Amino acid sequence: MASYFRNIPNFEYVNRLPDSHSSSEYIEVKNLFKRGKIRSDIFQNVTYFTKYTIEGDDRPDNVAFKVYEDSKLDWVILLSNNIINIQDEWPLTQQSFENYLLNKYENQQNIHGIHHYESKEIKNSIGATILKKGIQVPQYFSMKFFDANLGTYTEIGGAGDLITSAVTNYEYEVNLQDEKRNIYLLKQNYLNIVLTDMDRMMAYKTGSTQYVSETLVRGENIKIYS
Repeated sequence: MASYFRNIPNFEYVNRLPDSHSSSEYIEVKNLFKRGKIRSDIFQNVTYFTKYTIEGDDRPDNVAFKVYEDSKLDWVILLSNNIINIQDEWPLTQQSFENYLLNKYENQQNIHGIHHYESKEIKNSIGATILKKGIQVPQYFSMKFFDANLGTYTEIGGAGDLITSAVTNYEYEVNLQDEKRNIYLLKQNYLNIVLTDMDRMMAYKTGSTQYVSETLVRGENIKIYS
């Protein structure tokens, strides 16, 4: 993300710190209110993107290097998926994941304890699916359905005929991480459009009293009286 922040223009404000030597002394910082984004006509059009699965412990810069041969374009990966908080929205490394599990569940017994139950796939007498696999249900879930081929009602499930399977805390957390691995990547031939848009988006426009240059504006020097 270092290259992304280099694209962000600067802002000068009056130095009011105790070590300031004069009221005309300014501090220059990055204007974090300037946030880049992929314009809507591209972002909302799936034909500009391709599906991608994050491998192993790959970081955004690793993916950018694999796809664009430039690790500094990691911000394109993040903007393409509207990722703001990498800690929560990007899959953890294996070591971080193991640490997360221990912090959350405290021990291996709890980690492999049951989180919830999901349905098994159920079909009628002619092979048509009447209950999909993977729906979160109670442990002793039961159901009654009419089998048109047999012309009778059939009741399945309950304590004596389980149609559910247990999902452990570990399996649940792995599934959450795997979901984060499925992302979209901007296709290579549209990359220059986004880069050009970013340069234009980040540049300051003339006409303001605060304008200094395309990469710098200066805040008003307002004197505060005590």
